[in-house]
Amino acid sequence: MVFDTRRQLGFTLIELMITVAIIGILAAIAYPSYTSYVQSSRRADGQGALQRIVLEQEKWRANNTTYSSTLANLGFSGTTSAEGHYNLSISSATGTGYTATADPTGVQANDTNCDPMTIVVSNGGATITTNPSSCWKK
Repeated sequence: MVFDTRRQLGFTLIELMITVAIIGILAAIAYPSYTSYVQSSRRADGQGALQRIVLEQEKWRANNTTYSSTLANLGFSGTTSAEGHYNLSISSATGTGYTATADPTGVQANDTNCDPMTIVVSNGGATITTNPSSCWKK
């Protein structure tokens, strides 16, 4: 009787394919959660920009008779949010209210649930409405 005393080194093809399949299953589960997390974190960019508009509008209104209809008056250097994921605008500015809008751009434009995010200030800031409300974490 002859025994082969050589050691096998490495992996068999079956072992390698099982490993690849396991990695594929884990990636298929993790990727949607990851993209959802990234999308949610990018919403914070738009929310922060809208909250900055509210703050700057109140500063502007303290020294003027109406809210500002332009972002430049509020100290914004452009029309995009700090990280560039949202285009910002102000509409319907009067002495008692305005609407600030953050419209997603680029990859974030696929966020159809929160397109656009708005803050409506009315009655001199006594009523603030955030739309859609599901996009705003409490």
